[in-house]
This record gives sequence, structure tokens and C-alpha cells, in this order.
Amino acid sequence: MMRRIVILMMAMLMLVAQGVQAQSPEPRVRARALGLAPGIFKPGELNAITDVAGVRVGQVTLREGNDIRTGVTAILPHPGNAYLSRVPAAVHVGNGFGKLIGSTQVNELGELETPIVLTCTLCVWKAADAMADWLLRQPGMEDVGSINPVVGETNDGGLNDIRRRPITARNVIQALERAQGGPVTEGSVGAGTGTVAFGWKGGIGTSSRKLPASLGGWTIGVLVQANFGGVLQMQGAPVGVELGRYSFKDAVDAERGDGSIIIVIATDAPLSDRNLRRLASRAMMGLGRTGSSASNGSGDYVIAFSTADSVRRAFGMQRLQTSELPNDQMSAVFQGGVDAVEESVYNALTMATTERGNGITVEALPLAPLREVLRRHGIQPSAHDDTTRGAR
Repeated sequence: MMRRIVILMMAMLMLVAQGVQAQSPEPRVRARALGLAPGIFKPGELNAITDVAGVRVGQVTLREGNDIRTGVTAILPHPGNAYLSRVPAAVHVGNGFGKLIGSTQVNELGELETPIVLTCTLCVWKAADAMADWLLRQPGMEDVGSINPVVGETNDGGLNDIRRRPITARNVIQALERAQGGPVTEGSVGAGTGTVAFGWKGGIGTSSRKLPASLGGWTIGVLVQANFGGVLQMQGAPVGVELGRYSFKDAVDAERGDGSIIIVIATDAPLSDRNLRRLASRAMMGLGRTGSSASNGSGDYVIAFSTADSVRRAFGMQRLQTSELPNDQMSAVFQGGVDAVEESVYNALTMATTERGNGITVEALPLAPLREVLRRHGIQPSAHDDTTRGAR
């Protein structure tokens, strides 16, 4: 009798386990695991912005109670002090419905003198103050009397009680001091914790391209904070339309694709700020491929910088730039940047997870129906791609 009870209990446990397994969400994967590999150039080893040597990323995620879903993402251009060893940089504005602190000085002087911090809309000033204070306390900064913190944002006020302005100075400093190379965590993390893209959960996404030696061998890395809308396309497949979620679907009460995206481009190509501005402007082409129309209510900003030693600028001394990449060698860099922007947005969507907060739920882009849409349009994963795994 006892043996029969044990067998019955084991059978019941197996059924329960099978039921739990059936209800478990499909593991999130990067875009390449779905066959999405835009362009002709191969990605770097990690397919991330950190493939550009020296670039580091740090993130802090805030999930507090039922209504705080936000965070901080920090991008550091190199391991040294960004103020004392400045990198050439440029900003391009696709649509200016947003806040990018420090952008005017970056474009005026053509250089970046701080890390780049991303957060939520009503926290940009707190983040800028925290980063300025952190930098002023660094060794060698004792006599500094002016600093230009660069802080970008997107509005996560759906999932996040943004009016509470929950980011603290400690959160910003943690993100800056946690920054490291290696794999970058994507999806619903850091400044992407509460974001929404194309009606699904958005987030942080990253990608890179490594040019062949014959074209210079340069690396172009991208990181995005995706919180915008439109009619989602993935490598030409009309995903938004076929899954029934897209802007202007309801003509009476239309969702108009509003939102924002911050795009950060890093490269080891020795570019002047002038050519970095040209590179930044091409990012809008990659954004357009994903189905964005840069709507009236979207803040679409691109920040591009070069880490090359030959174009680095020491504080107080403008180095003569005699080894910049000439104009006629820029086209491959443009191509790599456009493709990496496109894939970064895809990674933000495919790695994001369903999020509940502030009284609403935003679902992650469902991967099983997505696979079917892609299959119908001839997009299937390759067995030979080894850059599909994100950070754990």
C-alpha cells in the first residue's frame, strides 16, 4: 500500500513539474539567436559596445515596491579620468523632444570631458549633479572650476512613478564605479528598467561591428536606451503589423510612436569631432530600419566618441590631430555604425522581460510568435553564430 502511495505521489509531482515547465516563459535571447544579423560586417567578440577597447559600462537597477522601475546606465570612454584625458566627441539630434545635458558644449568644443550617464527624464539634473561631484573629488581635480556632465534620458513614466524622482547620488556613483568591460547586461536593466519600445518592453541593447583589416580593422560599438515607438520591422520583416501592435493602428485613439532613444556610439577609429558628427548622424538610418519615424514626441539623440590615443586631448592642451582617418575612409565606419544601431535596438527588445509597475504591465516581445513571423519572411538562425549570448 505504501509503495502505491509513493508511486502516486511521484506521478503527481511529475505532472506538477511539467505544468510549471509549460507555463515558464521562454528564455530571452539576443537577436542573432533568432537569425537577425543586420549588415555585412561581423560583430566583435562580445557583440557589444565594450568590444571597443577601454570602454566600460556600469548599471544600477531600481525596483522598489510596486511603483519604482528605473535605473542608471553609465558609459566610461576609457579607464582613466575622462576630464583630464578627453576624447573627441559629437552629438546629433534626430528629434529634440528631450533633455541631453551638456550637449551644446560637446558640439562646441568637439570633446567629451565626463562619462555618459543615462537615466529617467526627471532625474537628469540629479544625475548630473552627482557625477560632477564624483568627478571633482577625483585625484588631480583639486583646481577644477568648471565641468560639463553629459546626461541623457528617456521617459519611463508608465512603469515608473517618475514624479518621485527616485534616483539618488549613490545610485549614480555606484553605476560609475561598477563600470567594467566584458559582456553588457541588456533588456530591463539600468536606465532601461522602465522603458517601452513599439508597445512592448524596451530597455538597454548593445552591438558592435569589426571592420576587416583591409578597411582599417576598426571596431564600432553601440549602446541604446530604447523607449520609442513606430511600426516595428526586424530586418525587413513587418513584425509590428503581423503581431498586431503598431502606431496609428487605432485611428480614433492613435498611439503615435512617441518616446525617446539615446544612442551611444564608441569607436577606436581615429576620428575628428567633425567625422564623429557625421557618424552620429548616420545612426538615424539604423533607427529608421527598425520602424521609427522620429515622431513629434520622441527625443532621439546620438552621442559618438573616439577612444583612439592619437586623437585624445589632454586637459589644457589641444593636441594637433595629424593622424585622423581621412574622409574617404569613413564609408565603412558609417556602414558598421548603422548596422550596429539596428541590432542594438533588436537586442533591447528580445532581451527585455515583462515588467509590472506603477499599476500597469508591459509585456516583453513574445519570442515564439516572433520566430514564426521571421520564418515566414525567410529569417532563420544560423548554427555558426557565437555572439548570441548576453551577459548573465
